[in-house]
Amino acid sequence: MIFQRSLIREFSLIAIAVVGVLLAIILTRLLILLLGRAAGGEVLPEAVIGLIAFGILNYLPVLLGIAVFAAVLLALTRSYRDSEMTVWFTSGLSIAAWVKPVLQFSIPVALVCALLSLWISPWSQDRSVEYQRLLQSRDEVSSVTPGVFRESRSSDRVFFVDKISEGDAEVNNVFVQSTQNDRMGVMVAKRGFIETAENGDRFVVLLDGRRYEGTPGTLDYRTVDFDRYAIRIEPREAKREAPQNKAKPTIELLEEATAPTAAELHWRIAQPLAVIIMGLFAIPLAFVNPRSGRSWNILLAVLVYALYSNLLSIFQAWTAQGKLPAWLGLWPVHVAMAAILLILFSRQLFTFRTLTLGK
Repeated sequence: MIFQRSLIREFSLIAIAVVGVLLAIILTRLLILLLGRAAGGEVLPEAVIGLIAFGILNYLPVLLGIAVFAAVLLALTRSYRDSEMTVWFTSGLSIAAWVKPVLQFSIPVALVCALLSLWISPWSQDRSVEYQRLLQSRDEVSSVTPGVFRESRSSDRVFFVDKISEGDAEVNNVFVQSTQNDRMGVMVAKRGFIETAENGDRFVVLLDGRRYEGTPGTLDYRTVDFDRYAIRIEPREAKREAPQNKAKPTIELLEEATAPTAAELHWRIAQPLAVIIMGLFAIPLAFVNPRSGRSWNILLAVLVYALYSNLLSIFQAWTAQGKLPAWLGLWPVHVAMAAILLILFSRQLFTFRTLTLGK
């Protein structure tokens, strides 16, 4: 019991370290992507944290599977290198005795992965899509970023705001270029603010400015100074599209029973199963032969995990395309990996019995 507790503690520490490193990589990638979109005015700066949180929830099931596989593999590889496994085998215990502590560690993680894969990740995907839809439904003025030229969605108007005053009530040094009836108009104003009329219409009100209007390439221009100029903000509402299969609740996937929904359902079930299968797979893959080098088992483990992951993706695509029956789905991959796992365990157990009888 003491050994099992220490082993599970070692598994946990390695898994936490692996998840931390992978999360740091994903966070950096998402942060760079979203900050670039925020700098361009596509995403509100205050929306970056929310979108990152939704993205992390989508990645977590895969991260947990990688963490369990890496934790068991690295811990057992260290045991081989430090000759702890030699003591283990000398005491009369075989490699099969590692199955119980590995299952005690991987099954709770698989349950958490199932919760994420079947319920939380689809919810976060749906919330992320809805959040982006709400951002797209903002009016053009709300997406203006100080110090950045912003083009309207209809490409007939360009905004520029030098800075925003305290409290976000006013903007200073406003520039607006618009094109109407083949005539270009340019407005500059010292100040501006947003005003809402009694009927609910919203206007951008420019104060103390000047408007230049004319046809490019000709001398037909006129200049108008104004104290107050109001521009109506056209309301815009993004269309609500049908949710993708990744964003649909698991119960809805069961009710639809189509090839694409069956493929998505099999994929969600595969995530917790992969945690257990790859956790057990790490036991025979951790074997280190001093004569063949210390890194060959790590390389082989990476190849096995990549093969398993790619096969799951291929069978999911085939199921979505109707090339495989909906009831079959990804199960051939799981069964094949389980069969290979039994073969590896049988070979190592046979070797162990041979060495024991030889003594």
